[in-house]
Amino acid sequence: MEIQSLAAIRFDQLYNAFSEAFKDYELQLEQTELEVMITRRGYVPELSFGAFENNRLVSFTLNGIGNFNGIKTAYDTGTGTIEAYRGKGLASQIFQYSVPELKKAGVRQYLLEVLQHNTSAISVYRKQGFDVSREFNYFVEQAANVRLEKYQLHVGYRIQPIDLSLKEQMIACQDFTPSWQNSFESVERRLIDFRLWGAFEGETLAGYCIFEPNSGDITQLAVSPSHRNRGLANCLLREAAQTNRHKNLKIINTDTRCEAITRWAESVGLTLQGKQFEMVKEI
Repeated sequence: MEIQSLAAIRFDQLYNAFSEAFKDYELQLEQTELEVMITRRGYVPELSFGAFENNRLVSFTLNGIGNFNGIKTAYDTGTGTIEAYRGKGLASQIFQYSVPELKKAGVRQYLLEVLQHNTSAISVYRKQGFDVSREFNYFVEQAANVRLEKYQLHVGYRIQPIDLSLKEQMIACQDFTPSWQNSFESVERRLIDFRLWGAFEGETLAGYCIFEPNSGDITQLAVSPSHRNRGLANCLLREAAQTNRHKNLKIINTDTRCEAITRWAESVGLTLQGKQFEMVKEI
């Protein structure tokens, strides 16, 4: 058994290991879907690591590298171990191996998300020195069941496509900082996959939505506090949903402390599917 970086591994080898490690999961990814996902999350092969037995990848951590809250950060894009090799502590060994390499690359913190019901993983992360930084909700519903017909656009407002040149105005609408996978940096890595709309009153951006039609993912949606209770969120999502090519609509990693977005998601019929912890460790 040898631990080394994934710099030299072919993508088809990585996909085969990923598929085998997650074969029991309900959601299965095609090779192209995996490539899109890890690209969006900033995957860097040279700073990702795996355990190999006879040149076969049997356990791995795919690290995304970027800036989070102004700090150079490594993000756990995917950690998995093939079933026959579980219970040997390989994931922990890979993490311990990776820390000096990440430090050398200037990384100052490690970030991950974990489902709250995965108590064994949470216990391992706490032993490794991770602390909970935030708690997230995630909502998923069949697109046909989401209720978007209730509101018409108020007089004086218009909705139109926008781009990231309005980023600062978009940030001003937010109640919380988006998670790693929903951040502007992640969107910019695969900008071709996204559609962006803004709701305007005159020349003022009152709210916006960033949507990924291929996955049904509502990546960001926010309305400025002074423009709320006018149905703008519903109208923005209705505009986005017209481009949806997935059977579901979902909004992942909303901060549980933001009651406004929780109430809104429930009001349109998005079903709360579960909760995650965001955890972070200085390295």
